[in-house]
Amino acid sequence: QVHLVESGGDSVQAGGSLRLSCVTSTYSRPYMGWFRQAPGKEREGVAAISPAGGGYYVDSVVGRFTISQDSENDTIYLLMNNLKPEDTGMYYCAQARGRPVPRLHPAGYDYWGQGTRVTVSA
Repeated sequence: QVHLVESGGDSVQAGGSLRLSCVTSTYSRPYMGWFRQAPGKEREGVAAISPAGGGYYVDSVVGRFTISQDSENDTIYLLMNNLKPEDTGMYYCAQARGRPVPRLHPAGYDYWGQGTRVTVSA
């Protein structure tokens, strides 16, 4: 069983930055991703990282968010800069058993953390 634990969520003002962390219990260089869900909306993919370290991003965060991995510590990160109110939501870390297609679709991921809340005020 894979366990994912997110941290780093907080309340910030627009323009601020946060770094989310996700520790996985079984890091075997899988595809991993960050997803978010705003109240009343469906969960959407924000960023994903391949075993080789390649990043994939939803258009709305390109140039602002960066996903990275630390294999030694079984951790992935999401650095979020220039945050906007529309970035508000619960952020979830997810891990795939295989190769998710498309990379940012929730259905491609098999294990999920409990989430960490991000609130961005105008």
